[in-house]
Amino acid sequence: MSVDKEVAEYTAKTSRSRALHEEALAVMPGGNSRTTTFFDPYPFYIQRGQGAHVWDADGTDRIDFNGNYTSLILGHAHPDVVKAAQQAAEHGLSFPGPTEHEIRLAELLKRRVPSVESLRFTNSGTEATMNAVRLARAFTGRPKIAKFEGAYHGTHDWVMVSVGGDPKAGGSRKRPKSVAWSAGLPPAVLKHVVVLPWNDPEACEQILEAEAAHLACLIVDPLLCNAGLIAPAEGFLQRLRASTERHGIVLIFDEVISFRVAWGGAQERLGVRPDLTTFGKIIGGGLPVGAFGGRTDVMNFYDPRKGGARISHGGTFNANPVTMAAGVATLNAVTPEAYTRLDALGERLRGGVTRLLAATRRKGQATGMGSLFWLHWTAEPLTDWRSARPKDAEAPLRVFLGLLNEGVLLTQRGLGACSLAMTDEDVDRLINALARVVARA
Repeated sequence: MSVDKEVAEYTAKTSRSRALHEEALAVMPGGNSRTTTFFDPYPFYIQRGQGAHVWDADGTDRIDFNGNYTSLILGHAHPDVVKAAQQAAEHGLSFPGPTEHEIRLAELLKRRVPSVESLRFTNSGTEATMNAVRLARAFTGRPKIAKFEGAYHGTHDWVMVSVGGDPKAGGSRKRPKSVAWSAGLPPAVLKHVVVLPWNDPEACEQILEAEAAHLACLIVDPLLCNAGLIAPAEGFLQRLRASTERHGIVLIFDEVISFRVAWGGAQERLGVRPDLTTFGKIIGGGLPVGAFGGRTDVMNFYDPRKGGARISHGGTFNANPVTMAAGVATLNAVTPEAYTRLDALGERLRGGVTRLLAATRRKGQATGMGSLFWLHWTAEPLTDWRSARPKDAEAPLRVFLGLLNEGVLLTQRGLGACSLAMTDEDVDRLINALARVVARA
């Protein structure tokens, strides 16, 4: 089935969402506030979620492998999380001062992640990476930052560089150029962001050595989550750790997504200790959240005692009690045993997709780790963002719409995540739905 036919079936099932979208266009550019959730002809409007399912405005039930972009590790409306948020809200939604909930969530994160000796909370992953980058500049006194081509670290200026677009604009694979990913980025940003090639340790070491005197930090998503879930090659992250230590560059792990792959995050699973770590998504239990933390000597730039902090960090809703309480309930529920279950679901899903594609002789593969997965529509080896770009640009959208019509929700690009609300049968339902979509393509 073509994209047009999938769209026709989708619009036939979503008349109420279409009407709501038309109302939204009158008050918001594009009709919404999240670019990532928009797709043509219009997104469906969600009325409620429970467990592994969401229901749209037309009453259609879909099993949710999106999980608000991997945030809902327990699924929707988990009773313990709802209860914790309700109890906190009954005492007040937010205050001009700290609450005990903030301490308890910080303690949980510090216990799980040994590299995080102290931390602070924000309201989003974007704010977390923004503060971590600023902190690295303050600590080192250097102006530049380094990031990887294809890696997404939020929507502040310093990281909206070389995230997507045409690879030809990025120049050489071994020495990528800094390319603006958005209108509105000042030219100075591009001059101060060094771009590295994923899974090429020799090229990375050469670039870091050449730029070391000016580099404050290297920010790394250890799984390259938003660029296809391309895992690091054996020893790659360890070599980055050694290189950054040698040159006094602050190594930041962006674990906003990857924290869900192990009790102590990707750094535990991959055996690398960064200087700073950023968090978001699952640590708030479904509410707005972010955090950043690491070495005490670095984090002390935010300590307001003894004459004032060297970096001011405010935020009206930072560490609000409702989010903190929901986060504590979530992390308490995600035990080491729960991660074993999540790993099994992810392995069942990726294995099922692999067998399906082999049986149907379709070009494709599934990458991922733990409960995370990404559907790719190429049979070529995947090593970096460039190799992960689909040759058939319509394939991800065609599969996304096809699965929507089959009652399964992923992200538009193919990223998905299992939650603890899911069963083996739910995973099999996705694989069976994908088989029908592939058969129509």
